[in-house]
Amino acid sequence: MNILMVSDVYFPRVNGVSTSIMILRRELKALGHQVTLIAPEYGLGEPDEPDIIRIKGHRVLLDPEDRLMSSLHLRTLPQQLAGQPFDLVHIHTPFIAHYTGLRLARHFGIPCVETYHTFFEEYLYHYIPFLPKGLLRYAARFFSRQQCGQIDGLILPSLAMNEALKRYGISTDSRIIPTGIELSDFGTPDTAAFRARYNISPERPVVVYVGRVAYEKNIDFLLLMLFELRQALPDVLLIIAGEGPAEVKLKQMVKTLNLTDNVLFVGYLERASELPACYCAGDAFVFASRTETQGLVLLEAMALGVPVVSTAIMGTRDILAADKGCRVANEHPVDFSRTLHAVLVNKPLRQQLSQEARDHALNWSAPQMATRIVDYYQAIIDKR
Repeated sequence: MNILMVSDVYFPRVNGVSTSIMILRRELKALGHQVTLIAPEYGLGEPDEPDIIRIKGHRVLLDPEDRLMSSLHLRTLPQQLAGQPFDLVHIHTPFIAHYTGLRLARHFGIPCVETYHTFFEEYLYHYIPFLPKGLLRYAARFFSRQQCGQIDGLILPSLAMNEALKRYGISTDSRIIPTGIELSDFGTPDTAAFRARYNISPERPVVVYVGRVAYEKNIDFLLLMLFELRQALPDVLLIIAGEGPAEVKLKQMVKTLNLTDNVLFVGYLERASELPACYCAGDAFVFASRTETQGLVLLEAMALGVPVVSTAIMGTRDILAADKGCRVANEHPVDFSRTLHAVLVNKPLRQQLSQEARDHALNWSAPQMATRIVDYYQAIIDKR
C-alpha cells in the first residue's frame, strides 16, 4: 500500500502529533508499506529525508513554535507527486493540511482518512484568550462537523474522543485506534547519572512531568498540588521536562508559591537516552491535562515501570481504566496530593504499581495498532 500523509506539524516541532506520526510511519514501513509525508519546513536544520516533502512557510502569529505552510508551494504538489500510485491520503491536522489532503485525494481519485488528534474545544481559548470561550467552543464544533463530513474515514485515538464527536453530531465512518508505543524507542535508562547530573540525592522523593509546557496541559494545577504536597514531604521535587509557551508564566508561579527548591525545569530532552532516564528518575509520573485525546506520555512512563498518578479526563481515561500501574486522582490539589503522597511513601506499593504498569503497557504496542490502521485503510479503499 502507498500512503500519502499530510500534517501541519512534524519534528523538529515536538508534540504528541509529531510523535504519533513518527511511530505510525515507522510501523507502516516495517509492515512493507510506502509512506510519503508532507509537512512544514522549520528552518532548523531538519534532515533531508526522501520520503518527507518539506513545505516552506511562515510563523504562526499566536503560536510561534508552529509554521503555516505556504499555499503557493502547496499548489505545486500535484505535479511534484505525479506518477506515484498512491492508494490513500491520511490527514493528521485540521488546518492547511486538511484542505491540502482533500485536494490531493480528489486530484488522484483516492479515498481520504483523518486522525482527530486534538480536542480543540478545550484548547483554542488558551491561544486566543481575547475571544469568548463559548464562541471558540462553537467554532471548534462547527469546523469539526464540517471537516469530518468531507472525508471517507475517521481515526480516533480514544473512546472519549469518539463520545465527544458523537455529541457534535458527527456520523462519519470511524474507528478507535490508539497510536501505541514501542519500547525500542528508548535505550537503557541511566537513572543514577540523571540524578547526579542535576544534583538530586538518591533518597529524595521525585515526581516527573513530561510533555509540552503549554497552557492546556494544566501544569499550573500540578504546581498548586505540589504546594499542598510539600506540607507532608518538604523535600519533594517536581521535574518538568519539555518546552512551550507557558514556561515563563509557570516559572513566575513557582516563585510566587515559594516552590523554587521543589521544581526543576530541564527543558527538551533527547528521546533515546535522556528522556527515559528522566522518566525513571521519578518515583511517580504525574499528569493532569484536560485536553488529551490519548496521553502517550502515560504509556511511555508505564512501559518504563514508572507508577502514574493522574486525573482521568478525555483520552487518559482509556489508559487508566484498567486501574493497573496507576492511581487516579481528582482534579483538586488536596486530593491529588494525598493520592500522590500515598504512592511516594509506600515503597512496596510503588514496586507493585511498577510491575503492573509494565504489563499494562504491553497491551498498547505500536505494531498491533499499525496493523489495525492498515486494516481500516483497506476497508475504506474497498468501499470506493
